[in-house]
Amino acid sequence: MDGKPVTIRTLDIGADKALQGEVQSMPNPALGLRAIRYCLAEPKMFQEQLRAILRASHFGRIRLLIPMLAHAHEIDQTLAMIAQAKAALDAAGQPYDKALPVGGMIEIPAAALALPMFMRRLDFLSLGTNDLIQYTLAIDRTDDAVAHLYDPLHPAVLQLVGQSIARAQRAGVPVAVCGEMAGDPQLTRLLLGMGLTNFSMHPSQLLQVKERVLKTSLADARPIAARVLRSTDARRTREILQKLNA
Repeated sequence: MDGKPVTIRTLDIGADKALQGEVQSMPNPALGLRAIRYCLAEPKMFQEQLRAILRASHFGRIRLLIPMLAHAHEIDQTLAMIAQAKAALDAAGQPYDKALPVGGMIEIPAAALALPMFMRRLDFLSLGTNDLIQYTLAIDRTDDAVAHLYDPLHPAVLQLVGQSIARAQRAGVPVAVCGEMAGDPQLTRLLLGMGLTNFSMHPSQLLQVKERVLKTSLADARPIAARVLRSTDARRTREILQKLNA
């Protein structure tokens, strides 16, 4: 990557993500042992992963991202595991970036509502909008029977995203948005108006979003985004958004 930062998310399996050949036997995988919960329950596997990421940090700028955080003790346990992995590499004389930044995925409403607890412990944040919408609206986006209710413009979702961006920026903590919202050019101006400056998306979406960014006036987008955040009617939100994208 020629000096550019690379963000590596720790193993994020469960729900719609499974290891090859693994069969999900949990009654509700989306609410079960997944992502950081799975890693902390499998410390040997997690240690191997952390040591590998740390070794990679010797060759370029690595940022470590922890998925599906909900509790402070999950961060504390993860940081302790990282310290343990560093100690193992020190003992083996293997070089790594001792100042490796550690960030957290904010994709559970509890994390978004208790954001200061996470900002005190982490170097950066990433709002995972796919799961944040799913958990906020209690909708399995892979279930065809209810997928039509999956709505990124639901007032509750927009409040969580907008407030999280604003709180992180006030605290001076870098924040990004990932997931389908970040790659949707119809939402680019809205997110810019909320103050977002860091978008994470599939490479196929880059050109459309970049074009929208280049053609956006922040002076125009900010007051309209504020109107969207004040709206409690999804239909009215869509009307405002249509004007923003005109």
